[in-house]
Amino acid sequence: MRQPFLTPVLAAAVAVIAAPLVAAPAKLSKELTAAVAAPTRGETNKLRDKYRHPAETLAFFGLKPTQTVVEIWPGGGWYTEILAPFLKDKGQLIVVSPSGRASDAIGKFLDADAATYGKVARANFPVLLGGSGVAPGTADAVVTFRNVHNWRMGAFKEDNSDYSVEAFREIFAMLKPGGVLGIEDHRLPETQDAERERQSGYMKVSTIRKLAEEAGFRYVGSSEVNANPKDTKDYPKGVWTLPPRLAEGDKDREKYLAIGESDRMTLKFVKPLK
Repeated sequence: MRQPFLTPVLAAAVAVIAAPLVAAPAKLSKELTAAVAAPTRGETNKLRDKYRHPAETLAFFGLKPTQTVVEIWPGGGWYTEILAPFLKDKGQLIVVSPSGRASDAIGKFLDADAATYGKVARANFPVLLGGSGVAPGTADAVVTFRNVHNWRMGAFKEDNSDYSVEAFREIFAMLKPGGVLGIEDHRLPETQDAERERQSGYMKVSTIRKLAEEAGFRYVGSSEVNANPKDTKDYPKGVWTLPPRLAEGDKDREKYLAIGESDRMTLKFVKPLK
């Protein structure tokens, strides 16, 4: 079949349409700036701001202090320290973890400072691992940071089977129409074997887009605020070789500290109104 001829102008237009939508830096609100500067944040966590750019990331997701926001798998509470004061007065933060030890850990973190975290609600995710989930159609926004690779790797599941499809469907259900899903995760080059997603902790942008879009989400765009070109993504112990984990211990420690935290995608999706 004869291929259509594209003029240089038309070819350029097609390339623009096919390219990822990279957003300009979002304006930081006074509420978000204040939350990042909250005195209740741990000093060690603040040192990670230069890698994680929390104000710019949350501004890109478009979070507002009046919203109901679900934070999926908060871990030790790094982003919870920012989201809780941001939403405390006018909004609602719900932190969701796998039932069991992970849920108990964030619970102890919240209970240690009731003045700051007493209003934060708790639930479990995904429900296929047990516990109670977030009620359907109740969240304005869902955010998750460096977690999709865990679902791909079957974390907390006895047989370690991939449950990322089910996870995205559950997220879609908990959001209101028009609600936003914000994702940050370690970025695997598109040219590499997808099987590395099961071992390295890195994920392809195309994989996450496919998971989200097949669940019903519409892709809005991406931000390069968390990009790190120094990250070579070829470490024997995967992304955990880099800080803050430093899986190699003292071996090549200074080398990995100089690289910094991983190269990360920052993606925004929306649940269609209809």
